[in-house]
Amino acid sequence: MAITLAVDCMGGDHGPSVTLPAVLDFLRHDADCTAILVGREDVLRPQLAGLQAQGLTDRLSVHHASEVVGMDEAVASAMRGKKDSSMRVAIDLVKEGKAGAAVSAGNTGALMAISRFVLKTLPGIDRPAICSILPSQRGSTYVLDLGANVDCSPEHLLQFGIMGSALVSALEHKERPTVGLLNIGEEDIKGNEVVKRAAELLRATDLNFVGNVEGNDIFKGTADVVVCDGFVGNITLKASEGLAHMIGGALKQEFSRNLFTKLAALAAMPVLKAFRQRFDPRRYNGASLLGLKGIVVKSHGSADQFAFWHALEKAAEEARQRLPETIAARMAAVAPAPTLCD
Repeated sequence: MAITLAVDCMGGDHGPSVTLPAVLDFLRHDADCTAILVGREDVLRPQLAGLQAQGLTDRLSVHHASEVVGMDEAVASAMRGKKDSSMRVAIDLVKEGKAGAAVSAGNTGALMAISRFVLKTLPGIDRPAICSILPSQRGSTYVLDLGANVDCSPEHLLQFGIMGSALVSALEHKERPTVGLLNIGEEDIKGNEVVKRAAELLRATDLNFVGNVEGNDIFKGTADVVVCDGFVGNITLKASEGLAHMIGGALKQEFSRNLFTKLAALAAMPVLKAFRQRFDPRRYNGASLLGLKGIVVKSHGSADQFAFWHALEKAAEEARQRLPETIAARMAAVAPAPTLCD
């Protein structure tokens, strides 16, 4: 199935120096994809000319966008003052049907706000959610929401569970993914009233709901999907990233202490290399903005070429699986409680 990706080439900490080579590498890997490179033409074309794009020119096009959303720019400024930003234009291309998905490493708040304004939400979805993958003992766990919605109602958490289940079904080809609700304990009496009510709503659906799960269950792989509000989810994500960096730094320090530990490091190098590859956060780069009438994938702002490549791969697969249609069908089938207005 042919897929076209609209890529915000100007977003992120590194801009075209990362996004352009990542797109070229991805197109070499996926022969069924084409890419629309969105950004300042006077910047993109010279850099593109300096890269080896032979054999790919017929699958690439440059779409000029005169403005760039800054990484720390206020959402209101990006929404109202930069209608020709590379981020906005990439999302517009999805709405117009010229691209199957948009990928950006830019300002998260602006990307979510613009995506919601341009694409709108699917029927039955009150708020889009950010969903990403964390490694686990059983492979990976999909967690949402990771920061888009700080305050959530039980109905919102129900919708997150439905969307997360649909995402895993589409990408992992699991018919009935397990869904857990993040809580401070497994018992039904634990948690605040919002979480307790959300558990009741999830239990009343035909989702494969396994009940409450705790923070350590994310990495055990107890559930395929873990649902929480954006406040808890964002803290969980950042704490996990911080722990991973700390462990990596500590291992490096210990193996560098003296001659003997350096020799031990050489002996352990194959194991360390396999460990690093297995838990490399770049392999999990690319957060899905779920609940929209279109596909938008958010890459980490500091992503390197390898990490951005994985965000492109995720966007292409979601487009192939027609993820918005899958979520809409799942919402209709589950028939949750009446939705709320923001």
